[in-house]
Amino acid sequence: MMRIGITGGIGSGKSIVCRLFQVLGTPIYDSDARAKWLMGHDAQLRDQLTAAFGPQTFNEGGQLDRVYLARVAFAEPAQLARLNTLVHPAVGRDFEVWSTAQQTAGYSYILKEAALLYESGAYRQLDQIITVFAPQEVRQARVLRRDPHRTPDDILAIIGKQMSEEEKVQRANHVIHNDDQHLLIPQVLALHGEIVKW
Repeated sequence: MMRIGITGGIGSGKSIVCRLFQVLGTPIYDSDARAKWLMGHDAQLRDQLTAAFGPQTFNEGGQLDRVYLARVAFAEPAQLARLNTLVHPAVGRDFEVWSTAQQTAGYSYILKEAALLYESGAYRQLDQIITVFAPQEVRQARVLRRDPHRTPDDILAIIGKQMSEEEKVQRANHVIHNDDQHLLIPQVLALHGEIVKW
């Protein structure tokens, strides 16, 4: 079974591309969604988060206090790095269990969706990488429409923390252009057809 990563910067449209692959029957592992779930449910990770960021990390009802954790973790780069060194390995372990289950179910390939595929080191678990590419101005406009609570400066700050699109494109095995100039569905169909032949 092929394990393929799919990445792209904020606003690139990788989630839309993943939904198209899902329609074709491809299992998708959503790294961001699983990270959020694991922070609230994985006992080992919960203990590590509490030890690293204090008992306030979880409220009296045992729920993750996302506002507190975001405030503490994003206050300085060292704290964010500390959070990532706890969460990324937990997601990696979870992905291995999920991936094995998909292989047992007989799928020919799976996709792992992650914004920080390279930055987290998760690409090492994968056979190939797809990058969803869109120019920065297109991505910024999309995010402003999607997330009205964000400012242009907020988006630039997020982009500044991610690997450049140019480098992602250079490192990818496949590139899907989601720049409002190319149709997505034919690109996804062509790539799906190519993958299932391997």
